[in-house]
Amino acid sequence: MSKPKRPHHVYTLLVEVGRRAGDGLPDDASGAALMCYASGVDEDEAVRETVAVLKTADLSVLEVTGYGTLQEREAEGHDIDAEERALMDRALEENSVIVAQTTVFREE
Repeated sequence: MSKPKRPHHVYTLLVEVGRRAGDGLPDDASGAALMCYASGVDEDEAVRETVAVLKTADLSVLEVTGYGTLQEREAEGHDIDAEERALMDRALEENSVIVAQTTVFREE
C-alpha cells in the first residue's frame, strides 16, 4: 500500500553564499545573494534541496531566507510579474531549483 503523493509547491528563497575555491564568482567578490525558486512538499524540503544543489556547484551556503509560496506572497501583497511566475511554474513542472538572479557582493 503506497502513501498518496503530497502536492509540491514552489518556494521563493534568498540564499546568501560565501567564497569557496571553484565557486565561479568573480575574483573580487566576497560572496553573493541568489534568488531561487525551489519545489518541495514544504519549505524545509525546498531549502534542503536548494542547499544540496548549490553545494554541488561548489557554493558555500551561509544563510537561507524563505519568502513562502506564490499564494503566501500574493496574500502579503507582493507584486509578482509574469516572468517570475513563469520561473515558478518551471520549477514546479521540473521539480527543480532555479536560480533566477545573482547579486555579487564586493568589499569596498
